[in-house]
Amino acid sequence: MAKLVRTCSIWRALDVLGDSSNLLISQAAMLGARSFGDFEEATGLRRSLLSDRFKKLINFGYFEKKLYSESPVRYKYLMTEMGLSTYWISLMLLRWERKWGDSAERLNLRLTHTGCGEVFEPIPYCLTCKHEYNAFEVDWVEGPGVGMIAATYIKRRQRRGAIEDRPLQTALMIDAANILGDRWVALILRALFTGINTFEKIREDSGIATNILSERLNWMTSLDLIRLDADAARGYRLTRKSVDYFPVLVMLMKWGDKYFAAPEGAPLSLFHGEDRHPMEAVVACSHCHQPIDIKDVTYQVDWPEGVPFASALTAHE
Repeated sequence: MAKLVRTCSIWRALDVLGDSSNLLISQAAMLGARSFGDFEEATGLRRSLLSDRFKKLINFGYFEKKLYSESPVRYKYLMTEMGLSTYWISLMLLRWERKWGDSAERLNLRLTHTGCGEVFEPIPYCLTCKHEYNAFEVDWVEGPGVGMIAATYIKRRQRRGAIEDRPLQTALMIDAANILGDRWVALILRALFTGINTFEKIREDSGIATNILSERLNWMTSLDLIRLDADAARGYRLTRKSVDYFPVLVMLMKWGDKYFAAPEGAPLSLFHGEDRHPMEAVVACSHCHQPIDIKDVTYQVDWPEGVPFASALTAHE
């Protein structure tokens, strides 16, 4: 019998996004890749692995495959509304990478918001009170969709660090994507952000095998994402580095609520500020504070010589 664990939209969302290969494919699509060859060149994935991931992403409804030439037969791979809706997750990954990751230093990336015409930084923003939010200001309560689900996992033959090992220079979010691309780490962070911080409680919350949990906690400690309290019985604590990852999980939860929540509603409801108003979390432009739409952003990337997509690209056709 499968172990039952706490319902969470993040759990289901990680079936799609808790995989570094899928994150590379998503990034390539947002930077302009359309043909299979485009994705192969931009991601560095083996053809067999890329084909396998596309089949899964199409089955999820994340991509669609469209014929654009009958002679010769050629297809393009386009993100559906579901795929494009992960844009805010990508922007929060980029925000974290710029502050804490190493890969962003290699590339000069500028985002322009066509809505106001300014170069901007994406910021986590509460549309209710029109202020930026952080993890210390957000509280939560169980929502109507809370419950228990079977701890089933999609098996993947993939080891951590796969992004750095590939011979490509176009990965904009190596460190941030390696965290989200390891679903165990994302589930551990989910537990810690909801006040579950001892080894046994985290194991019960996530259904992670003891040996895997030990390895992931050690790895997260080595990255300074968490630390063990001086009184070990009090469990693990988040660091400033992981606290800044909080908006990524908020956007992941928001996306999961939209596509995977139970009919009754979302498992969690978020509240913001001292007055605990319902938080409408968005990603906003740092200049005009308007929510960012993927169609209203252009990229300018100074790619190193000889890499794919070495020109200015729009985020979406």
